[in-house]
Amino acid sequence: MRSNPRSEGAKLDHYIDLANDSSALAALVQRLGLADGDAAATATLTPLTGGVSSNIFRLDLGDETYCLKQALPKLKVAKDWLVPVERVYAEIGWLQTAGRIVPGHVPDVLGVDHETKSFVMTLLPSTCANWKRVLMEGHVDPAIAAQLGDVLGRIHAATAGDTEIAARFATDDIFHAIRLEPYLEESARQHPGVAAALRALIVRTAGAREALVHGDVSPKNILLGPRGPVLLDAECAWYGDPAFDVGFCLNHFLLKAARAPNALAALIASFEKLVAHYVPHIMWTKPDVLLGRVASLLPALLLARVDGKSPVEYLDENRRARVRIAAIELLGRPDSTLDDITTFWQREFSE
Repeated sequence: MRSNPRSEGAKLDHYIDLANDSSALAALVQRLGLADGDAAATATLTPLTGGVSSNIFRLDLGDETYCLKQALPKLKVAKDWLVPVERVYAEIGWLQTAGRIVPGHVPDVLGVDHETKSFVMTLLPSTCANWKRVLMEGHVDPAIAAQLGDVLGRIHAATAGDTEIAARFATDDIFHAIRLEPYLEESARQHPGVAAALRALIVRTAGAREALVHGDVSPKNILLGPRGPVLLDAECAWYGDPAFDVGFCLNHFLLKAARAPNALAALIASFEKLVAHYVPHIMWTKPDVLLGRVASLLPALLLARVDGKSPVEYLDENRRARVRIAAIELLGRPDSTLDDITTFWQREFSE
């Protein structure tokens, strides 16, 4: 994948821990042209909250403040999960590509450093709330989901059938390592009774080549900016099946409804709004075909978030068991539509 024009430095095989190596940090700052000499030595990093796959910092450099992200070779989860740090280049490419399609809905990439497998981007103001936190506090606004559906649809539509982008994002091995293996394959190992169905979904998803996929469209990776949702953390970026992006986000509405039945109606409305505002952008295939793939993938993603390598942390054992039972039942109904699934979920989790 092509890097940012300001990218410098040779690719190294060893991992450099910027959080604990001030000289390496100063060298990075100089390579990217952010500061020279003594000024670079004043650079400091403050850890920010983020996902399990990278270290994310606020980079303070004099009066300037940036966000610095460095890919980790081992993810911060209980189960052993090693992935190549080169995935950072897929994320950088996704941010740059999406930034041209939906400006204001992704942070700007300011510099890329191959030597440390990291990059610097704009730091969004602290007033931009994290969507997951907002949802977990009980504030569910379906209008945000509608905006997200529109943003995703625009990205997928603009990249559908683009052979150049397909070649740049031929990251099949990374997508398998970060998504298909730890989510669906791990669930298949845990549940032999539905393993065949899960592995069929793996084969189908891996074989799709339709549009540029973010791969981690989760509320935790979305900030609420002045122009609407801002998507972060595109390490799973891949040219493949856009149904994965749609299903991945819809899955979180269902999981949060299982946690908080009092918010079920608003979360189902968010589910429906995202779909309604995404569908008008589907021009590269028949909408019913794509939505059918979303619907058949959803139960697998539900099961993955209770029994895969990265289970959600907010479900207690009782609700995990209920989600597990519901997901397995839905896997046995491969012809279910999205409407069928929301009707089923409301029946199972209304209290």
